[in-house]
Amino acid sequence: MQFLTAAHTDVGIRKKTNQDSMCIKVARTKYGEVCLAVMCDGMGGLQKGELASATVIRRFSKWFNEELPQLLDAPDFSMNMVKSVWELMINEQNELVYKYGINENIQLGTTLTAMLFVNNKYLTAQLGDSRAYMLDKSLVQLTQDQSVVARDVAMGLITAEQAKTDSRRNVLLQCLGAARNIRTEYTYGDVKQNATYVLCSDGFHHELSDEEFYGLFAPSSLKDENDIKRALIGAVELDKKRGETDNITALLIKAI
Repeated sequence: MQFLTAAHTDVGIRKKTNQDSMCIKVARTKYGEVCLAVMCDGMGGLQKGELASATVIRRFSKWFNEELPQLLDAPDFSMNMVKSVWELMINEQNELVYKYGINENIQLGTTLTAMLFVNNKYLTAQLGDSRAYMLDKSLVQLTQDQSVVARDVAMGLITAEQAKTDSRRNVLLQCLGAARNIRTEYTYGDVKQNATYVLCSDGFHHELSDEEFYGLFAPSSLKDENDIKRALIGAVELDKKRGETDNITALLIKAI
């Protein structure tokens, strides 16, 4: 399997600093192409969110370049092996960012949505409310927000429609670096050929309905990386036109 990729980020209409960080990487291996996509949204209400998000992105990028090749050479390679390594790495990054905040007497943190594609399988890791989606014949949200409103929707206390305008929609139950203890959520799945996968910050999806999201990124409309880039830019400009005040970032991967 091969991958078409593109990404786009924008500081938005109000903030002076872009606290979103991202990376998307593709490499050829004995399993064919492998792809890593990581989305981190530095906490906008906290200090130095851009430092927290960039720190985590650098670590995942280094892992892909230097450590993943060794894992892939293991005769018993599996996504469970990756999950175990990620769990240690994410906890180490959490401790690093948390201790930095304590030492500097500041608060900082970042969401994390990471996705690895290997040998027709994927693994996601999730902290916070950035998201991963899959678009095939429909739009499927692969990750679950770790937020107050998502919890309340799951408990039946509010509706999904109410959650979109709830004043607490940016209040997270978990993020990396803001507390000593975290619980990363992982999911596994089969990669669908010709499907598209989108990782994005909450600023990207707030102003888009599910129908609009699918219309913008339906696999049939994205023939090459230029198409993907244009679709991402178009969505970001639509977000801004509708008054989105947060940083806006998305990465898209099409499996071909």
